[in-house]
Amino acid sequence: EDPLRASIPFDKDRNGFVMGEGAGILVLEELEHAKQRGAKIYAEVVGYGATCDAYHITSPLEDGSGAARAMELAMEEAGVKPEEVTYINAHGTSTHHNDLFETRAIRKAFGDAADHVLVDPYDHTAEFDVKDISDNKVIAMLCYLLGAAGGVEAVVCAKSIQDGFVHQTIGTKEADAECDLNYCIGAPVETDVKLAMSNSLGFGGHNAVLLFQKYE
Repeated sequence: EDPLRASIPFDKDRNGFVMGEGAGILVLEELEHAKQRGAKIYAEVVGYGATCDAYHITSPLEDGSGAARAMELAMEEAGVKPEEVTYINAHGTSTHHNDLFETRAIRKAFGDAADHVLVDPYDHTAEFDVKDISDNKVIAMLCYLLGAAGGVEAVVCAKSIQDGFVHQTIGTKEADAECDLNYCIGAPVETDVKLAMSNSLGFGGHNAVLLFQKYE
């Protein structure tokens, strides 16, 4: 009935995801080669973590430990601490289980730093604002892209780092009592994003996490 309330990640009234279509493409290149050809470097991929819960055909582990371990592995490979991560591009499907268990996973992986990190499920919101390459705000409708979600999230992480801009979670009005992180509800956040994490948490407990760093 209300498109802006169709996909509302972490909201107390969430009741499922909305399918969408789209794609996100990045050129991944060895750093020295990119520098030699004068490429514009949007961000560096500095960490990766992957785990599999093998808990249920659709539900992730209820305590979030599988996804948490993937986040920890990404930070370990990058050699960074949780408090250094500015922004988490959450999986945030607007389903009861995913949003709750991903919140628990972030708390498990980040500890006290979970209270300060910005969390936003970019490609699962019904509508969003983000700065494009010419620094103009664009509006798009994406929702949940399934296999394409990770590609779009990677682009968003790179652009959030470049623009210093984390968009709000459009449609979400009041977070669930058990979803107690900073989901950028009500307004976007303009801040220096030095490290951005992308969570892709698929059915069957397949967890993949990428960590992007500002190139300086």
